Amino acid sequence: MLQTLKDLFNAVLPPQSNDPPERAEHALRLATAVLLVEVMRSDADLSPDERDQVLSALRGRFALSDDEGARLLELAHQAAHGATDFFQFTSKINDSFDMDQKIGLVEQMWQVAYADGILSSHENHVMRRLSDLLHVPHGAYVSAKMRAKLAAGVD
Repeated sequence: MLQTLKDLFNAVLPPQSNDPPERAEHALRLATAVLLVEVMRSDADLSPDERDQVLSALRGRFALSDDEGARLLELAHQAAHGATDFFQFTSKINDSFDMDQKIGLVEQMWQVAYADGILSSHENHVMRRLSDLLHVPHGAYVSAKMRAKLAAGVD
């Protein structure tokens, strides 16, 4: 638990010029996980399907083991709960991801939203807000939504 809290504080502190590259990578992983978790938390019910989708996205994007994914998910929950806004997370992603990677992340967030088969109006709002903060063009946002919806088999 103490290591998890230490990792959380280290990840949200501003980077220093002498920081090792591993710290920057950890902060990027946490930022990505927080956005996925925020989509999951925006639903009234935290479904196991949504949690599994977040873990799957994290393991796939960052080649994490099951334990690493679970630990990152726990850190992301704590960070999302304590965040007053998402700029600290979206700015890390904007600095590190190219547009294709950001569109891929938006699609993964849509997959989380559709994992339980229901898209709530609040999930839709959170998705729009996060994709705006990531500077994803509206056409790419809609295309990512349609791909995720089709993959989920939702009408």
